[in-house]
Amino acid sequence: MVTPVSNPPNPWESTHAEWLGEPPAARLEVFEERAKSIIAENDSPDLGFRFSINPYRGCFHACAYCLDGDTPILMADSTTKPLARLREGDEVFGTVRDGEYRRYTRTSVLAHWSRIAPAYATELEDGTRLVSSSDHRFLTNRGWKHVVGRKRGAGHRPHLTVQNHLLGTGHFAAGPDETVDYRTGYLCGVIRGDALLGSYSYDGRRRQTDTQHHFRLAMVDSEALARTGRYLQEFEVATREFLFQAAVGARKALSGIRTHARANVSRVREIVEWPLAPSPDWHKGFLAGIFDAEGSYGRGILRICNTDAEIISRTVTALRFLEFDAVVET
Repeated sequence: MVTPVSNPPNPWESTHAEWLGEPPAARLEVFEERAKSIIAENDSPDLGFRFSINPYRGCFHACAYCLDGDTPILMADSTTKPLARLREGDEVFGTVRDGEYRRYTRTSVLAHWSRIAPAYATELEDGTRLVSSSDHRFLTNRGWKHVVGRKRGAGHRPHLTVQNHLLGTGHFAAGPDETVDYRTGYLCGVIRGDALLGSYSYDGRRRQTDTQHHFRLAMVDSEALARTGRYLQEFEVATREFLFQAAVGARKALSGIRTHARANVSRVREIVEWPLAPSPDWHKGFLAGIFDAEGSYGRGILRICNTDAEIISRTVTALRFLEFDAVVET
């Protein structure tokens, strides 16, 4: 069986050529043998041995990309994740040639594995330090370059020099620390912005005293919903997941979390109380939570839409505390 595979240049190729600009796409035909053992038996009269060891099994990628596991990777949702935590099926930002330009594009992770190899540190002008193998390739202003190479001889190949500029998004901003204040602020923002939280009296309808306690949060954003559930769990508030609304036509499915236990609902009320002297971490968490609940972003403008005057006031205070310009629109 012949399986066509698109690969980077073969790292074991003995001859190399330096290309100015984008190198041509490497093509590789792999004859896939479904062997059950690394020991192969042959009966060819042209070979002077009966058994051989298959040195190459399993991976057809011949991967030329190898970085330290802590290297942050830009995900398709604009968050970052350490390379070691990537999994098959995750979507990251890659690049694709479009005429004379190279543009960002969503691309899926097809394979992920670990490797032990000598490490090389590449330090950039802005202080960024990248740890990789010698075979790793970076996209530069002169095309793809290996970390280590030689100008001539057996090790000749395109490699980084101090004249190269790396192409990409640049240095990633450090995310906030998930401190207790940050988690409290986040829960305050997301719950006040989008959740149902209340106790209702139905005395005399079914029994003399009948009070129902409700906490419910339903969102399209599964990541924000999972984050809320995780933060609540860390505050010892147990919730249960449920399907709030099935997908219908162009409408997406809404999932939710809820609890009807009096102790849990009471604890949620304590968490979302307005603090008298909010810390910087609380402000950061509150803005993240209210954005997940009521926020949108487009054409360079971030909006928080809500009719609650207290929520709007707290949002403006947090933005200005963190030195963002904010305008209240009616």
